[in-house]
Amino acid sequence: MTTLPDRPHSALLVVDVQNGVVKNAYGREAVVANIARLADQARRDAVPVIWVQHQSKELPKDSEAWRIVPQLSPRPDEPHIDKAYGDAFEDTELEALLADLGVGKLTVAGLQTDACIRSTIHGALARGYDVTLVGDAHTTEDLSQWGAPPPDQVIAHTNLYWKYQTAPGRTAGVAKAAEVDFGGD
Repeated sequence: MTTLPDRPHSALLVVDVQNGVVKNAYGREAVVANIARLADQARRDAVPVIWVQHQSKELPKDSEAWRIVPQLSPRPDEPHIDKAYGDAFEDTELEALLADLGVGKLTVAGLQTDACIRSTIHGALARGYDVTLVGDAHTTEDLSQWGAPPPDQVIAHTNLYWKYQTAPGRTAGVAKAAEVDFGGD
């Protein structure tokens, strides 16, 4: 139901599953395993897997902290987007890439729930995409010492409000990794 014309296809967007980002992530192993399964399923269904990596002072390009975790194996032919802002669309080639691929529906997984994941799912919906958040394939670290709720509550709250998110002509929703159906488009 995307509002983007001539964009019938889907893509899996994997955001910031980098060594320096996941090192203190809540439920890290289960989330990374779910993302690996999603990537394998997307590939079987001939759905593009797009890898997003954040660059910053803490995550310099090509550093060990910047690299995608070894449990995931991006293929050389899979698109890669470097970003410097929370929203993966901001000042990147993501929109042009998705247009070239005819993608109007995004399935999103990765880190961090309360930063880049929220920014990216909202940015996608505002730009006209249908957006499914994979509820058991995103996570964050414990930021409660700075006033945030514990990570399990951050994740649960994000899944709750995204499940009921609406916008004219677009859909938003949450699915567990085992329930994701790319439709083989």
